[in-house]
Amino acid sequence: MSASVSPASPGARVGVWLIGARGSVATTVVAGCAAVTAGLHPPTGMVTETPLFEGCALPPLSSLVFGGHDVETCPLPKRAEALAAGGVLPPGLPAAVAAELAAADGEIRPGGPTPGDTRTPDDLIADFTAALRDFQRRHDLARTVVVNVASTEPLPNGDALPPSSLYAAAALRAGCPYVNFTPSTGLHHPALAAEAAATGLPYAGRDGKTGQTLLRSVLGPMFAQRALTVRAWSGANLLGGGDGAALADPAAAAAKNAGKERVLADTLGVTPEGEVHIDDVPALGDWKTAWDHIAFDGFLGNRMILQTIWQGCDSALAAPLVLDLARLTARAHEAGLGGPLAELAFYFKDPVGQAPAALAEQYRRLAVFAERLRAAAGTGEGR
Repeated sequence: MSASVSPASPGARVGVWLIGARGSVATTVVAGCAAVTAGLHPPTGMVTETPLFEGCALPPLSSLVFGGHDVETCPLPKRAEALAAGGVLPPGLPAAVAAELAAADGEIRPGGPTPGDTRTPDDLIADFTAALRDFQRRHDLARTVVVNVASTEPLPNGDALPPSSLYAAAALRAGCPYVNFTPSTGLHHPALAAEAAATGLPYAGRDGKTGQTLLRSVLGPMFAQRALTVRAWSGANLLGGGDGAALADPAAAAAKNAGKERVLADTLGVTPEGEVHIDDVPALGDWKTAWDHIAFDGFLGNRMILQTIWQGCDSALAAPLVLDLARLTARAHEAGLGGPLAELAFYFKDPVGQAPAALAEQYRRLAVFAERLRAAAGTGEGR
């Protein structure tokens, strides 16, 4: 399906509206974009800055304008200082990009629902939509991509729209492409299916693939291709920060783990024994450790073990992917592409549309997508 779009003029600006705009990931996105644009740091981790996407006419990083919704009130400059103190951002970076952080913070609007909030779901959607339209109008934006980077919410209970779906509904009504970087429901709610199809807007998700599942999407196909029988695959995650607190809720953890387990089932062809445990360790802050224990059989029933340990900073792993996805989704919209962007499965645990689960196959699909965007740029489509 193709969306009806207005071509961008040279130098047009593109909005990136972050749900959870004062969180660690969003702060790292804004600070990182400013740092790369100013030449202070290289675009490490950004696939859109590799030769694969040369000539695709992606919006430049310098053209991105940030805003968003959040229920938190800590200003982005202060949040960035805290992240630098924790080793997430380089020392001195918050001061170097203070103006960009302050500008983005000035575009953050109160989210919801908050405790004691008397607004109905329709009221909330209307308020969120109005904020998006105002943002686009004031900055004369060619388009705005809404990206959900808020903390994981439990799976919905009943027909009521959870907060992530209220924001997704607002994105549709404001005519904005949508990316769900979390395992939360967002645009996946059945009540939004017809509206999403009717708008023809491009959308992508869900649940960014940054660490443990990224590795699983590589190792799972390896075992299958080598005809090695995986008997059990167990894992553990230790993490702090907002994600650690949110995932201490068993319902939220279940939503998170569903994508991790689905990758194994899809790449191995079977569901092995074992599960993933998530532990909140506040002392770790924005850092996490992911451990996997894989029991498998070799020739003549020889029993073997592979163990992996992934230690990293979730915000630093996620931020370049969020920037990639904002640029790719904006360009897809500009080129008249609509509906689920299965070509972006490379970035997600639980991708929309019909997409392979193995990382190598997903990368091949991404390369084909890049060629499609390059061809559209060559013909001037959407330009």
